[in-house]
Amino acid sequence: MTNSIDDLKNAARARIWDTLTAHAAVHDTDVHGRIPNFVNARLAADRLAELPSWKAARVIKAVPDKAQLPVRARALREGKLVYMAVPRLAKQRPFYLLDPERLTVSPEQAADSHVAADIAPTVEVDSVLPIDLIVCGSVAVNRHGVRLGKGAGYSDLEVALLQEAGLIRPETLIATTVHSLQVVDGELPESEHDFSVDLIVTPEEVITCGPPRRPAGLMWERLPAEKIAAIPALATRASQHN
Repeated sequence: MTNSIDDLKNAARARIWDTLTAHAAVHDTDVHGRIPNFVNARLAADRLAELPSWKAARVIKAVPDKAQLPVRARALREGKLVYMAVPRLAKQRPFYLLDPERLTVSPEQAADSHVAADIAPTVEVDSVLPIDLIVCGSVAVNRHGVRLGKGAGYSDLEVALLQEAGLIRPETLIATTVHSLQVVDGELPESEHDFSVDLIVTPEEVITCGPPRRPAGLMWERLPAEKIAAIPALATRASQHN
């Protein structure tokens, strides 16, 4: 069953990557295997910033992908605290802390993942403040909130880590910014460990999705040993879990 779901997910991703490329809707020459850096991502970020949930949020957790750079920059310009995942969660302290009051460069520069890696301190999961809003990247998403990432599973792990640490509250919203071509009207395959999104924001519209789907935390029985070993924060928690 798992292989069947994985095959369906990969087929759905391939369709979206091909569609975006055919319509010249991405900046990258080869979008396959990536979170699409879609055209007019800044307009989607501006539309997200019009929402009451954004305006009320003081602490935001964001992905490091290029498509969400305008969201991170906007948050920092507005004085919001931003936690950005270290790529592949490859450090013991798996989140960069971007504090607008302590930036040594402009918000636009600090929001770049490469610059953040040089200037931002990293923090452990237990040092993260409760999250008001999560902004994730997606390859595909449907109007019920079912989301597909690029297939590596890191966004799911980030959310699970924060969920298990009690940093995602019932009122915490999860939003994704995407191109309208990434929004699927029909069904998308999903796995037990996947989270759903509450809001889909494109340059043209805001879509409010159905009841949220949140894993309670990390599903240790589904994590391969090599994955745990490759992510220091997981390895530490695994030793405590056992």
